[in-house]
Order: sequence, then structure tokens, then C-alpha cells
Amino acid sequence: MILLGASDTELRRGAELLKMGKLVAFPTETVYGLGADAFNTRALARVFEAKGRPRFDPLIIHIARFDALDRIVLFEALDGRRRTLLDKIAASFWPGPLTLVLPKRKEVPDLATAGLATAALRFPSHPAAQALITLSTGAVAAPSANPFGRLSPTRAEHVIEGLGDKIDCVIDGGPSAVGVESTVLDLSVSGPPRILRYGGIGREALEAAIGPVEAPAAAAGEDAAGAYPQGGRSSPGTEDRARSAPGNLRGHYAPGTPLILHGSDALAYSVYRGGEGYLFFSGKNRDAFVGRNPGASALFVLSEAGSVLEAAANLFELLHRLDRLGLDRIHAEMLPQEGLGAALNDRLSRASAGSLLPPPGKYT
Repeated sequence: MILLGASDTELRRGAELLKMGKLVAFPTETVYGLGADAFNTRALARVFEAKGRPRFDPLIIHIARFDALDRIVLFEALDGRRRTLLDKIAASFWPGPLTLVLPKRKEVPDLATAGLATAALRFPSHPAAQALITLSTGAVAAPSANPFGRLSPTRAEHVIEGLGDKIDCVIDGGPSAVGVESTVLDLSVSGPPRILRYGGIGREALEAAIGPVEAPAAAAGEDAAGAYPQGGRSSPGTEDRARSAPGNLRGHYAPGTPLILHGSDALAYSVYRGGEGYLFFSGKNRDAFVGRNPGASALFVLSEAGSVLEAAANLFELLHRLDRLGLDRIHAEMLPQEGLGAALNDRLSRASAGSLLPPPGKYT
């Protein structure tokens, strides 16, 4: 495996590797992606093999120019309303952490889209990602650069730890600024645009720009945290909707250590157990927990000031650190269910496979 930096010369080398059908992990503002030429089926097959990813889970195709859509999107399948929405959304949120699901052209390999009639597309804002895509083939399919279902990588070392020699190259562009995957918005449907996955763009921001947007809870029969109701089954059509976008399976984004999710602010009321780790949203919650449990250790805080933006940037890095400690389990608490908080709650809920404990006041 080759480790490169993000200089012009090194990005050109990485781009040449992509054009040769190699797998190149690269930085984006959300998380690191595992890139392959979106039109090279052999390279795409290697992505699934390296990650241990099931073929029914579609990939996101990354572009670095708006006119690259012409190679991928079947614009004839979009009516005037949806074409206007696409133009408005792209102007407002691209480049950025937003993926759009759109009707695809037949030339796009089915392997990249899990055999669906739609393709998921994103225009990242990270300058190294843009340069790499532009210098290579102009369309790079890239899921997160980690073993399937495991913690997403926000640093090059996370990629190396998880995938190592299964891939050909890693480009180190430093830590990801956003730290959580892109929001996935479905524009292929005839009704209101539908969020398929919470991410770096909140529902509130989308609605401020384009009007009503259908949320995952309404679309997929999920609870407010983004997971299916504990012990229940998803509503009809949920499986198809989950399949339309990556990262929508239960147990996704999981550390190797079992993770238990607690209600917002709940950890402050819980009882410390040795050999277990704790992930708090704010320093205030951590301090309240320590007041009840003096001498507690393995305590991590997403944001001392209680900033959701800072929490997003730190989430996967801190989960990676906790996972390396050899703990019996990790306890994490939900964040406010607003903006990026909804995306973080979604990731934590999936990582815990829906094991949500009661709210404050229910602990003994």
C-alpha cells in the first residue's frame, strides 16, 4: 500500500492509480472515502471485496464538476419540478456534504448502484478530493474507507488500521472537518424530496432552501433516533428505501466494542462500572457524572462546550479511541435532535443496533 500526501504531485500520482483501476482512499470534508473509477466494474468489485460490503448496498459517485452529471444522470426522467429542485439544491449545497439520489443513465454500471435505476451523487468540498477526481476520471465511486459496518474513518490512520494492504493507496489530507457522512436526499421520487440518511446537512437547512422535505422517520418507519423501534419490525417499504442509500442498515458505524445508547443527558444519572467507557455530549454532563461517580475513568467528551458542530467532528475519532481500550462496552448519550444532532443520533443508534436505554430518572 502506498501512502501519499495531498500535494499536487502526489494527487496526480493518486489520480493515475485510479485511472489504472486501483483503489485509492482519499480525504473528504465528511469522512475518508475508498475511491474507484465509477465506470470500471473490476475496480468497483474490488471495493466491495476490500470492505466486505454486500453487493446490494449502493455506492456514492463523487464528482468535481457540475457538467459531470451529464454522464450519469438521466435528466429526461426528471419532470420540471424536480429539475428546478435539483438546480436550487445544487446551487445551495454543492460542493458540500449532501448526496442526491437521481435517475441514472444506462451507462452507469449496475454494480455502482446495486442494480437500482438511480445513482447517488455527491460533489465534495474538500480541495484534495476535488483535485483527485478532476485529475482522474471525473467520476469516482467512494464509500467510506473502512470495513463494512464498522466505524467511519476521519483520519488516514483509521483507513490504514481498518483496510491496510487490501487497498492500493491512501492519501493523507488530515482530519475530516465535518466528521459525519453526507445527508442523502432522494430526488427521484414524485412527491416531496425524501431524506434517506441524516448527515452533514440538516433537514432545517434543506427546508429553508427548497421547502418541505420528508424525513427518515416518516419515510422509513423509524424512531426519532434513526433506528427501527426496538424489538419491532420496519414498516412496509423500509427495506427498499434503506437499500436506496448507503449506511442505512442496522448495526452500521459500529465499533468492535458493544455500544449502549442512552437518552439525551442520561449518562449523568447512571452508575459507573469499571472496565466500561463513557462518551458524553458535553463537559457539563461529564462533570455531573463524575460528581455521582468519583474516580470514574475512560470518560470522553464530544464537545466541552456542548457544540453539535464540534461533536460531529470528534464523534468517530473518539469512538476509535474508545474501541482501542479493550473495554467490555461503551456507553454513549444522544444529542439534541436538531440539525447535525439528528445525524449523530442516527450514527449512534445504528452503532448500538437500537439498544436505547431509558431517559433520566429511570436509573437506580
